[in-house]
Amino acid sequence: MTEPMDDSPPGGDAARTRTGATGPTSSMPANKPLAGFTVGVTADRRSDDLIAALTRRGAEVLHAPTLRILTLDEDDQLLSATREVIAAEPDLTLVTTSYGFNGWLEAADAAGLGAAVHEVLDRSTVLVRGPKARGAVRAAGLSEAGSGVEETTASLVDLALQLGVADRTVLIQLHGYVDQDQLDRLTAAGARLLTVAPYRWSDPVDSRPVERLIEAVLTRQIDAVTFTSAPAAEALLRAAESTGQRDELVAALGSDVLPVVVGNVTAAPLRKVGLDPAHPDRFRLGALVRTVCDELADRVLRADSLLGPVELRGRLLLVGYRAVSLSPSGSAIMAALIRADGSVVAKDRLREVLPGGGDDHALEVAIARLRSTLDLPGLVATVVRRGYRLG
Repeated sequence: MTEPMDDSPPGGDAARTRTGATGPTSSMPANKPLAGFTVGVTADRRSDDLIAALTRRGAEVLHAPTLRILTLDEDDQLLSATREVIAAEPDLTLVTTSYGFNGWLEAADAAGLGAAVHEVLDRSTVLVRGPKARGAVRAAGLSEAGSGVEETTASLVDLALQLGVADRTVLIQLHGYVDQDQLDRLTAAGARLLTVAPYRWSDPVDSRPVERLIEAVLTRQIDAVTFTSAPAAEALLRAAESTGQRDELVAALGSDVLPVVVGNVTAAPLRKVGLDPAHPDRFRLGALVRTVCDELADRVLRADSLLGPVELRGRLLLVGYRAVSLSPSGSAIMAALIRADGSVVAKDRLREVLPGGGDDHALEVAIARLRSTLDLPGLVATVVRRGYRLG
């Protein structure tokens, strides 16, 4: 949520520009902390829940699933693996996700193997990766013997190795992204390894939404991008690399566009390219949304003008208690003027911040359109032969 804001009167030219919690009073409702901001969502699974949570808080959402989940409930490979599990009767079972575990049991039921799978798991020592996996295990009428210290596959494997896996049959439920290093740790310790993969990742059928997301990041028409899985983050980087835009994408995500991940595992691909994404303390969707709200609240720009307090929230400009929706160009220009702290911003600098760039004519057109949209004479002041400033 947004932080409380100061009601103090304007502080004059010496304290014109403010960000975070110390600016003039906002007229935005407390339940709309993301009003004016645009957030990209890269998730496929549970994307509806995430999008709904963001839009309820006022955000515009650009949905571009970088991967899609293919369920394997009719896949001969999954059914073959299930029969192998039943025959092998694993000593130890590692459950990584509630979605994958439930999907496997449903697929087994559909194939007439549900009762046999349940009996085998009931005799096995079950370990879970986290609370959601625990909930799925218990909902199936089973019980778990423990969970990892952290909600990661590596932590789950740590626990299995502590219990001992040498000469034991170990089943691990995979979850789309195969962490081969963790599987290798189990086999290196002497485990007879079995795997079931109820779903897997695939490229999206239509690549255009991802292309639009990348373009929105590069042109700064988006304020934040959310990631709920490591494969989704890797896929976005891979898509940008395929068009020669990866370096530009990383630069944008490292400066103007905020990357937000659900947890440390999801952050790993972004950290490998030098990014430091924001993430919540708890690896939950609700916590992810709160992190987006908190982080973007710190990016609100505020200033005092001759017309009263000015606040820029993404593409929404508040002047006093009036709210004006801006175009991407208008938002970029206003951000530059507010950050200038009352100083003149040269035309060269304003041309640089225009989405896609442009010449003097493009800048003049953008300024004219901004003034028309604002309908507040004097807010964007011309300084002859020098540039523009906040009035």
